[in-house]
Amino acid sequence: MNLAGLKPGQKGRITSIGSVGPLKRRLLDMGVLVGEAVKVEKVAPMGDPIEVRIKSYSLSLRKSEAEAIGVEVAE
Repeated sequence: MNLAGLKPGQKGRITSIGSVGPLKRRLLDMGVLVGEAVKVEKVAPMGDPIEVRIKSYSLSLRKSEAEAIGVEVAE
């Protein structure tokens, strides 16, 4: 499953970052790291952007960026 598949309020753990190049570098610089807990705060009405909470801060990601982040759903 990828981060874009989580619904608002769902939590997960990042398992992979599938992008390469500048996007992967930008995600890593923002603290999107394998093993980090993530929670979807809200999703815009058309599904783009997606606001997530990683560590103690919020990020807004485009749907295409969120699709590149693999997650496992946390219960």
